[in-house]
Amino acid sequence: MTKNTLVIGASLKESRYSNMCIKTLVEGHFPVNAFGLREGIVEGIPVHAEYLELDNIHTVTLYLGPENQRVWYEYILKLNPERVIFNPGTENREFQELLANTGIEVVEDCTIMMVQGGRY
Repeated sequence: MTKNTLVIGASLKESRYSNMCIKTLVEGHFPVNAFGLREGIVEGIPVHAEYLELDNIHTVTLYLGPENQRVWYEYILKLNPERVIFNPGTENREFQELLANTGIEVVEDCTIMMVQGGRY
């Protein structure tokens, strides 16, 4: 199964984990979409600064702190992904409960380590 992934909180800075995540997903041959504060390109993947209508998103992986996630709740719920990954530092009980209550799997883990370890 193709695990189309949406990275939210993507950074154009190579030192940021969200940037490394995009590179790791591309290396693992996973289709990637990315949203961030600034538009640009990471590993051939466009980073968009505006919401796009996306279909068939399997996984959303978050690189936003809980205080910046609220504006994304409705959008992510509308995407109805199979799972949402809360990377270290992004854990958010309120949003995690909301997702779980709608049948979306909630994962607290590091996306990069999941891909590299074959657990993605």
